[in-house]
Amino acid sequence: MPKSLWLLIAGMMVNVTASSFLWPLNTIYINSHLGKSLSVAGLVLMLNAGASVIGNLFGGSLFDKIGGYRSILTGILITLLALVGMNFYHGWPHYVIFLAIVGFGSGIVFPSVYAMAGSVWPEGGRKSFNAIYVAQNVGVAVGAALGGLVASYSFQYIFLANLIMYVIFFLIAFFGYKNISVNTGKQTSLIQEGTFIKNKSKFTALILICSAYILCWIGYVQWQSTIASYTQEINISLKQYSLLWTINGALIVIAQPLLSRIIRRFENNLKLQIQIGIVIFMISFGVAAVADAFQMFAIAMIILTIGEMLIWPAVPTIANSLAPKGREGFYQGIVNSTATGGRMIGPLLGGIMVDVFGISVLFTSLIGLFALAMIFTAVYDRSLRKKESVSVSMIS
Repeated sequence: MPKSLWLLIAGMMVNVTASSFLWPLNTIYINSHLGKSLSVAGLVLMLNAGASVIGNLFGGSLFDKIGGYRSILTGILITLLALVGMNFYHGWPHYVIFLAIVGFGSGIVFPSVYAMAGSVWPEGGRKSFNAIYVAQNVGVAVGAALGGLVASYSFQYIFLANLIMYVIFFLIAFFGYKNISVNTGKQTSLIQEGTFIKNKSKFTALILICSAYILCWIGYVQWQSTIASYTQEINISLKQYSLLWTINGALIVIAQPLLSRIIRRFENNLKLQIQIGIVIFMISFGVAAVADAFQMFAIAMIILTIGEMLIWPAVPTIANSLAPKGREGFYQGIVNSTATGGRMIGPLLGGIMVDVFGISVLFTSLIGLFALAMIFTAVYDRSLRKKESVSVSMIS
């Protein structure tokens, strides 16, 4: 891997470590410390994720216009300002306001990093995106493990640790990303040449695969919201809950050598890779539905982690292969905003369902959503295959 990609990996690892001090504990903090219901907590997280969606789309377009270096620094500075405010004011409603600004700022960063990763090592294919994905999960493992420990002393320390890590991320980006060269096309010339018209089938494929992606995220995010609060109700400690995310991140890193051998079998069939991942998600939530102790939740988390290792890196890889030249940032912005949209809808939807119908109905409904995601994945490339068939017949 090129040195520039290693710098992106380091930055992403620090970035996610910073956010992982806080995001697994958001629902618990809003519910237990601020005294709000799960539905209200879901609404707050929806606002945070909605701001991230806007940040994702803005950041992706910003990458195409001004490049990765300046767009990433813009996102980091916005996030830093919000975190400074959060350290001083984290009651109600200040916490909500600053959390939304953090969502917008961090949302700008992610599509730019993914687009840069694809640009600096194009011959690496999915390896670039998998490397960024692994870096994210190292951050999840470290941040979640330390976050649960720190929060058991005081949530004030969580806010401070988050701020310090973002300062480190800013320094890595400021000094490390300046000389990373990225080829970006001009958006205006692409429109004038009719690139979007010529690539309607590819854009349709992107929207369909992202539809499956958002459904998967709606289910996945329940582990950070409704399931998080449910574990507290059945007397699983905060440290044990944080340990689940440490298991998640550690397994993703440790299992990479084995995963690489398995993924080689899917080198030319990302669709099958995603479909297998969705089936594994279903199994995970089936186990979680009957879990009543930490050990069972740990098993469900291990199964979930295997599924996400197959799904999460595959979707940005597909987006990169579909993107017209000069629109890589925009396409990655759509992918990231889709994931964030799932994180936006999921907590509110899950919170309402649990408050009204109970946790069992939620688990059943989520398995149904995964089945729908399977359908979207099955048909996402149909328009591309039709176009290829027409081209072949014309040549014949």
